[in-house]
Amino acid sequence: MSNLKPSSRRGAKPKAVLDTALAADSSKPAAGTRGSKPRAVLVKPLTVAAKPKRTRAPKPVDRETLVAIFRRFQAITPEPKGELEHVNPYTLLVAVVLSAQATDAGVNKATRGLFPVADTPAKMLALGLEGVRERIKTINFFNTKAKNVIALSERLVAEFGGEVPDSVEILETLPGVGRKTASVVVNMAFGIPRIAVDTHIFRVANRLPLVVTKTPQQTQEALERIMPDEFRLHAHHWLILHGRYICKARRPECWRCPVADLCRYPEKSPAPVDGKHLKG
Repeated sequence: MSNLKPSSRRGAKPKAVLDTALAADSSKPAAGTRGSKPRAVLVKPLTVAAKPKRTRAPKPVDRETLVAIFRRFQAITPEPKGELEHVNPYTLLVAVVLSAQATDAGVNKATRGLFPVADTPAKMLALGLEGVRERIKTINFFNTKAKNVIALSERLVAEFGGEVPDSVEILETLPGVGRKTASVVVNMAFGIPRIAVDTHIFRVANRLPLVVTKTPQQTQEALERIMPDEFRLHAHHWLILHGRYICKARRPECWRCPVADLCRYPEKSPAPVDGKHLKG
């Protein structure tokens, strides 16, 4: 007879078999639950399309190219003139002050009724603030500009005998007069070579590029530093006219630009076809 005693548990399974069964049962949902949570699955992260690299800005033209550019401007317009109408240094000063954030055409329309009655600081003061305001009310910010015209006229009468100083530094101390205005006045009225920088000149200078700068002040300093003496007096007008009529802000008319072959601007506009512009 065997000495082995029967197990007190009926149908007891061997331990090895029991462990296997328990392992298998552990993968099943527990009783009374709706189901086990799904196993986490690793998902490959979405990749974001790389941004296209920005075209590196071209380096400024060399001196030989700069000279060639301005010789072409000079050949086209030997004696360029500003488009603001004036009769003397004082009316030029007033016209440039009024031209801030306004077109030359709009300023000329207003000053045709102003300068015949007030072409000196004394006459402007006699006209008075209301008289000035009434005559320039078609110009942007005419209230502020009228006050500046009266205030600078008072300074000219009180400190300079009614004359316009030929110094950029002194002019900059007058109400409504900044570096650009002062530079335009001494250049046009007194023949002192200064390169005033407006939006047109800033754009053209950085497109060709003659210089690579971030502000009008930096642009003026850089242009005056590199400009050959033979072009210094008229450089301001050549650049402003080129920017106003050819090298325009939204779509430069590269197909008729006299310096297109010397320009390093990479996004040149194609010529229009049947009166329509090609995209490019």
